[in-house]
Amino acid sequence: MRPHLARTARSSSRSSKTSEPAAGDAVAVGEIVAAHALRGFVRVRVYQPPAPSLRSGALVVLERNGHRRDARIVSAAPHGRGRVLAALDGVTSRDAAEALVGSVVLVDIRDLPPAAEDEFYYHEVADFRVETTAGERLGEIAETFATGLNDVWVVRGGSREYLIPVIADVVRAIDRAGRRIVIEPVPGLLD
Repeated sequence: MRPHLARTARSSSRSSKTSEPAAGDAVAVGEIVAAHALRGFVRVRVYQPPAPSLRSGALVVLERNGHRRDARIVSAAPHGRGRVLAALDGVTSRDAAEALVGSVVLVDIRDLPPAAEDEFYYHEVADFRVETTAGERLGEIAETFATGLNDVWVVRGGSREYLIPVIADVVRAIDRAGRRIVIEPVPGLLD
């Protein structure tokens, strides 16, 4: 996982997999993992299906090895579990598609679907302070990673690091205005 990129996902809420937007107002939503067939299609492993921001006509940014380029999606369709088959404007051969393998696909934050009232994107809570329901301050959210069952916030404070599962039994409140998250630690969580 690239810790400097925010990946969109759903957990108990809409989210982005690591905490910080990549640059400006862009968020990573997937990665090109393979060329497909001979006409320049690419297979994108999306960080969270169904990836509604990867649609025909969408402008994306492809980032690889520190270099970025704009690309417009000509067509996009689900292609197996967690994958999207996409055609990009100007990419018309297998060789051109293969040259893009390993590129991270970023979208403008404004192109993400709006979060519902009880949802959030992880990039929105980057650096939020985390405290317990008893008022103990633990630190700030440094990043997020997936475990398969649920996502986990890495919270760093002083010399400590806490791994906080993003589940309803633990996360009690997200105060956007106050830039804080309140958790109810389960036994052993903070040991």
